[in-house]
Amino acid sequence: MMAAENNTLLDRLARFKRGDLLIVFGLFGTVLLLVMPLPAVGLDLLLATSIGLSLLVLLVIVYVKYPPEFSAFPTILLGLTLFRLGLNVASTRLILLDGYAGNVIEAFGSFVVRQNYVVGAVVFLILVLINFIVITKGAGRIAEVAARFTLDAMPGKQMAIDAELNAGIIDEAAATSRRQKIQKEADFYGAMDGASKFVRGDAMAGLLITMINVVGGIAIGVLQMGLPVAGAMQKFTLLSIGDGLVSQIPALIISLSAGILVTRTNEKENLGSHITRQVTAYPRAIGVLAVMLFLFALIPGMPATPFLTIAAIVGLVALVLRRSARLRGDDPEEDSEETAKPATGAPAAGEAPAASPTAELEKLIEVDLFALEIGFNLLGLADRSQGGDLLERVTGVRKNLARELGLVVPPIAVRDNMELDSNEYRLLLRNKEVARGKLVPRRWLAMNVGGSQVQLKGVPTVEPVFGIPAVWIADEEKKTAEINGYSIVDPSSVLVTHLSETLKQVAHHLIGRQDTQQLLDHVKQKHPTLVSELLPDLVSIGIIQRVLQNLLKEGIPIRNLTLILEAVADFAPLSKNPDDLSEQVRRRLGEFFVTALESEPGMIKALTLDPKLEQILAGKVQRTPTECTLSLDPATAEYLLKELGQRIPAMMEEGLAPILVVSAEIRLPFKRFFEPSLPKLTVLSFQELPARTDIQTVSIILLPQPSVRPAPAELAAVS
Repeated sequence: MMAAENNTLLDRLARFKRGDLLIVFGLFGTVLLLVMPLPAVGLDLLLATSIGLSLLVLLVIVYVKYPPEFSAFPTILLGLTLFRLGLNVASTRLILLDGYAGNVIEAFGSFVVRQNYVVGAVVFLILVLINFIVITKGAGRIAEVAARFTLDAMPGKQMAIDAELNAGIIDEAAATSRRQKIQKEADFYGAMDGASKFVRGDAMAGLLITMINVVGGIAIGVLQMGLPVAGAMQKFTLLSIGDGLVSQIPALIISLSAGILVTRTNEKENLGSHITRQVTAYPRAIGVLAVMLFLFALIPGMPATPFLTIAAIVGLVALVLRRSARLRGDDPEEDSEETAKPATGAPAAGEAPAASPTAELEKLIEVDLFALEIGFNLLGLADRSQGGDLLERVTGVRKNLARELGLVVPPIAVRDNMELDSNEYRLLLRNKEVARGKLVPRRWLAMNVGGSQVQLKGVPTVEPVFGIPAVWIADEEKKTAEINGYSIVDPSSVLVTHLSETLKQVAHHLIGRQDTQQLLDHVKQKHPTLVSELLPDLVSIGIIQRVLQNLLKEGIPIRNLTLILEAVADFAPLSKNPDDLSEQVRRRLGEFFVTALESEPGMIKALTLDPKLEQILAGKVQRTPTECTLSLDPATAEYLLKELGQRIPAMMEEGLAPILVVSAEIRLPFKRFFEPSLPKLTVLSFQELPARTDIQTVSIILLPQPSVRPAPAELAAVS
């Protein structure tokens, strides 16, 4: 009957649904510790609770098989840190007021360090250094790297899941479960990255609180209690050291727990089984260890007994493990010997063949889609040991472009090139240089964006993206530059900005058929009917790729991919020409991208063409099944180029975007004809503008003068 009652009690505890109340009361009680006095007996109980909770967390982590399963750890860490700090405040109050803070602190101050406060101080400092420099710093760095790599790997993992789902390898339920697992990993490691900062702060706070207790206790003992300096130092230093040890031991355990949790790599077994299995997997290594320990015992002057004892134990363990492995028939050392010497020189079963000359040649001809090459002096920008953050910022650029354009930019290769000038870098698209620039390490780029007349001391240059006059200045000139309205950026920011703008300019080259397929697979998860209607009956992957390339080439984001595909599906029965489909998509997307070009809400200030000139240009449009072009005579082309070349700088000086609005019939051929000469000109069609957007004409480009007027037959046809 007693057993039945015990089982009922355990079941009730397991089904307890009021954990939120426990957390609320726990946090509220911790806050009370900061302001309310606590008796010594209560402090003893709470200090023992703190040690017990830290040990519980460590044990749970040892048995956790998959780190994100313990996703509450960052929050628990924060709560336990606040709890320990509250206990520090309560113990400080008792030490300074009563000279006594309970049996636990007194035991740590007297028994652990044997009433010697110098030894106690040394032990306390060692614990702080171990916690702060070794465990906390390492765990924090691992958590930071794990968070970064987990977030960077998310798009690839998502695409792999989509590919397996489309291939029928997994079903929808399995795909959803795996996506949730990936999201859980990202959330967990991101939280761990932040939680590691609390651990470091806790270690520093423990050191400072102990120092304050020692100084304050000696002052109170001498000035208020009338104790001699030596007596006050003995009494309050021991109590403060005891208090510090009681706090640092749980903090050390929690830091160790955090380190163990973020370094876990196995999700099929607990930590003990994982380590034991791997350490004992090679009995020969343990046998060699026994021999080495035996040799240490033979060195003159070395105590033989401990080394011989450990050598005998280790040797016995090696023999037992070797015999057990042979009985099971899975000795890894024998397997490695057999596979190391295949009978006929051919690769062993399951072994990858050595790289053939053909494979090496194929590797040599591989070309990176996009690469960044830097000179020797710029290597520090990418070296984390020197404080360089270039690699992280390159990853940030890829994320920003994904958010802005809806394009998943492939990994960017970053490498050194000794053929470049030491301060030079260049950007390569499929091994072709598309941009180049120079940086001055350990200096600041000061750009004169405010028209300041103050001349700075430094190396004159021009900002590579926007062409702004600038100066590379030293640290001592930075404050002067900021006061006089210069915009100050570091070398990494200059390079990253150049990289970002270059990627936007060549974005249409970065999306291939495989990338298009992956985007369609992503859309298919929520809109399967749309994708199944498009492919393969209406259009091919290549046509959709061309449409997306046309949009990206003119800076139109493809994030709203569902709307783009719906427009393609609506007009594909009428035309398979990617240019025609792109123009129809632009009309559908107009209300989304035209807004960014408005000089004020609901108003676009733009250039327009004389209607008769538009009619002439419309007659020059030539269409083929694959593209449409504009065929202009040299005189008309020169006239338009001159007129636009005069008006565009004037608009930019007034702070306006250079925009030309024309009819839909000539928009695309006009843009393509003049794009090489006027890359900054944005050409819109009247049909793309939302109904609420008005056009304020800045200038009208009229018909050419008679000297460059088109042939009389053309004018007669117009009239």
